[in-house]
Amino acid sequence: MIDNKSIQKLFQKIAGVLAITVGIFHLLNISGIYVVSSMPLRVIHLMFMLSIALLIKIKKANPTKSDYLLRALGIILSFAIGIYILYRWKDIIASGGVTTSLDTYFGIAMVCLILITTWKSIGSVLAVVASIFLLYPFVGPQMPGILENRAYSLDRTFSFLFASTQGIYGIPISVAASYIIIFCIYGAFLSQFGAGEFLFKFSASITSKLVAATAKTSIIFSALIGMISGSAAGNVAIAGAITIPMMKKRGYSPVKAGAIQAVAATGGQIMPPVMGAAAFLMAEMIGEPYSGIMKAAFIPALLYFLSIFIIVHLTALKDKVDLKDDNQEQYSLLEVLKEGWHFALPIIALLFLLVQGYSPFKSAFYSIIILVIVYTISKAKLYITTKQGLSIALVIKLVKKILKAIEKGVYDTVPIAIACAVSGLIVGVITMTGIGAKLTNLIIQASNGQMLMAMVFTMIISIILGMGLPTTAVYLIVASVVAPALVKMGMPLLTAHLYVFFFGCISTITPPVALASYVSAGIADADINKVGWVAFKYGLVSFLLPYMFVYSPALLLEGSILEVIISVAVSIIGVYVISISIVGFYKINIDTIYRILLFIAGILLVYQGYITDLIGFAIIAAIFFITNKKASIKAF
Repeated sequence: MIDNKSIQKLFQKIAGVLAITVGIFHLLNISGIYVVSSMPLRVIHLMFMLSIALLIKIKKANPTKSDYLLRALGIILSFAIGIYILYRWKDIIASGGVTTSLDTYFGIAMVCLILITTWKSIGSVLAVVASIFLLYPFVGPQMPGILENRAYSLDRTFSFLFASTQGIYGIPISVAASYIIIFCIYGAFLSQFGAGEFLFKFSASITSKLVAATAKTSIIFSALIGMISGSAAGNVAIAGAITIPMMKKRGYSPVKAGAIQAVAATGGQIMPPVMGAAAFLMAEMIGEPYSGIMKAAFIPALLYFLSIFIIVHLTALKDKVDLKDDNQEQYSLLEVLKEGWHFALPIIALLFLLVQGYSPFKSAFYSIIILVIVYTISKAKLYITTKQGLSIALVIKLVKKILKAIEKGVYDTVPIAIACAVSGLIVGVITMTGIGAKLTNLIIQASNGQMLMAMVFTMIISIILGMGLPTTAVYLIVASVVAPALVKMGMPLLTAHLYVFFFGCISTITPPVALASYVSAGIADADINKVGWVAFKYGLVSFLLPYMFVYSPALLLEGSILEVIISVAVSIIGVYVISISIVGFYKINIDTIYRILLFIAGILLVYQGYITDLIGFAIIAAIFFITNKKASIKAF
């Protein structure tokens, strides 16, 4: 009699085989060895992702044989539907999009399978949100006011969602199958080949002689780990396991250590060159090269990390923790680079290729090839110098590492791909019914045509959705419904989508549901709610950054060099004083009233205009003068 444990092991083995198979398939496609056209690529990708999700994403503590049987049926259904649409697609195209009743039945089955898989593997919130959108085509006539719409038939709705490139197999899953999977595999290669240790030592070598060295190491490490992990929670899990115990050892409270790591990890999604998965979706949705999005996000991302740097620096001085310590383990930058050059080279190559205009997936693919080559050379050199000699064992070890990296990369892609598939349902309903335009007009009416009010509405919607949805889903929904309102009111397209993207990312540190903070609290062994609120406080500047680049486009590197320099300089001062107001320390502890005034001054610098800048600078000068005077008296 086969027991549940044996079934689970079998599921894991099958999942591994499927993951390696689809991973190699994608790599061959990107390499040009075996090129597949767009629609078959999307179908095959989703077919495998759904199957792997059903094999590995078992949340139940003690799944029964019935659970395994249902999952097995789901896997068979996933392949059956995939093979069916692959077979039918040419006929659908040839007939000009004419579908049959059988297409509708398969469409209903596919939608149900996606919703169930989403519920089981990601969570109920996204599945419920998608289900609400799916009801709209049928209840449109009963909806009030501007939301009223004509009814759509079952055939029309499900054939549109299933047998077209505007629903399930639309832009979201296309991006997952072309961009996201290769970057997840790229991150897995870096991780499996040992880049994590190199990136940590590199970060520590930069900060070792600074105040708040361990906290600053955590910040730089998390920014770099963003190239390996595509989510804030994953970033916390990788970086936090190393940095949080270090910070606690240096005197930070568990709450503050957890909060610092959560905020730093969240920034990993907005830091080029490898940003969060939603950035690739943005590139596809607005028709902007990914290199253009990287360029636009660069200064805001630097300002984000600058704010955390300032906050941890001032916190260390205020709490008298993590000050300079000559006895602390030191890393030489030159020694670190000498030891880990084979990790630095592919990262530099990736950045160079992206800047040169190569497609993101080609850049990532070539970077993987470079990593494997230089890693092999370094290991071969080690074997020769230690007189072990080259052997078949080295080759086997290398092949195992490559296969493990491909497997892990595909596993990391699964939740993102499922989120993209269910988001495709939502986007499909919005496209088919035209509800997006209606909601756009509703937002414009509710904001009375005021850009600032519409921006606040967008921020609130993004944060609320971010409480239960992955960043990719938040971005896709808000970009489809709300961003058009901002564009219609005069905001540039790229700016509007970056605005939405930023708030989708920082929702992971926004209470009451802050996933990055929760993971960080678990590692720090601290109260979840306290970590969440302290992380929110430390990340306050991130809630202002989107407003900053909307009112000052030069922060997105738009405009003359002089405009960019002035905007960056003013923004740095604004970030600096807001960070001081958050911590409440500048040489000495600052009174509450002065903290409030500094925060207001920082806000005034955010808003573009000479008068507001002058008022802001005047407030800052006055408070700094008073604080310096108090500090000198106290010192005396």
